[in-house]
Amino acid sequence: MKAYISKKTRLGKNVFIGLNTIILGLSRIGENSIIDSSVIIGYPSKRNLLKIIGSGNNMVDELDKLSQGSSIGRNAIIRSGTIIYENVEIGDSLETGHNVLIREDTKIGDNVKIGTGSVIDGKTVIGDNVNIQSNVYIPLLTEIGDDVFIGPGAVILNDKYPPSKRLVGVKIGKKAVIGGGSIILPGVVIGEGSVIGAGAVVTKDVESGKVVLGFPAREISTRENFDRKKTIYEQAI
Repeated sequence: MKAYISKKTRLGKNVFIGLNTIILGLSRIGENSIIDSSVIIGYPSKRNLLKIIGSGNNMVDELDKLSQGSSIGRNAIIRSGTIIYENVEIGDSLETGHNVLIREDTKIGDNVKIGTGSVIDGKTVIGDNVNIQSNVYIPLLTEIGDDVFIGPGAVILNDKYPPSKRLVGVKIGKKAVIGGGSIILPGVVIGEGSVIGAGAVVTKDVESGKVVLGFPAREISTRENFDRKKTIYEQAI
């Protein structure tokens, strides 16, 4: 099937769009972007989606009428299977793996990478130069600062007593490193430049510049020492 591009959508110059892709509503895509096959941009939130019940019309046309669209900057690479909901704002040079989900009311900065199978569950703020590896889960109300690395399979939580009516977001400071397979509990603040070791379960706030590891995570070192060991390790190549 050819791509469906809303008449309300605005595309920059040199935008490549693959087969079966659907771009809805007042979406904006910057120049020199690649939108792979089977991508959806501007998918309506549940509140709007329910309005199509009983309409009897073509579903894609109805979705287009309802969608507020999303904004994506220049030089994006969005791979197949990715779904971006409406009211998402993304800066320049986004790169996604396959089958990425970005829910509504999310704001993402420039030069952000989101790996295959990762889920960003909406109402989230992500800074510039953030690297999110594959199969990461980021829930509602999460705040991620600039230059953060999140390893594969990391899970962030926002509900202390699930399922409850009160959600509490996690805040991750600039230049933090979140190791693969780690779990961060609701409401935790990860300080700037801190390091969460692989597989750690973080139950309380982590001070800036500290390295924590274990279950529950405890302080074992400093970021300065971590960077020194990293340099020695890299020089051994």
